[in-house]
Amino acid sequence: MSDKQEKILYIATHANDDPEKAHLPFVLGNAALAMDIKATVVLQSNGVYLARKGFVDHMVSGGGFPPIKKLMADFVELGGEIKVCKPCIAERNIDENDLIEGAETTAGGAVNIAAIEADAVFVF
Repeated sequence: MSDKQEKILYIATHANDDPEKAHLPFVLGNAALAMDIKATVVLQSNGVYLARKGFVDHMVSGGGFPPIKKLMADFVELGGEIKVCKPCIAERNIDENDLIEGAETTAGGAVNIAAIEADAVFVF
């Protein structure tokens, strides 16, 4: 048996434009973390809005899931990583200082490496 920790990468491309798809990476990510699987959510495209301070405070829940604010807080508390596409936030005039605690910017090369290293990649 291998000692290598399993890894799942979730790429999230939606926010309030599709609340159900926005919730899914964090629902599944929390489940992965509970199973001792390393989980990373990469926010790209409109998904980067989820990392803007205050954005999810009043976002409609999708798919019958708990509020995304809670899902995201639980995700970070359980050790999940939130990566935010730097070019995507620049395109949307979001400053890095406006990102939630626990979110860190990333770019294409790092995302490609994370995908190569992951045991599974899901895109929402």
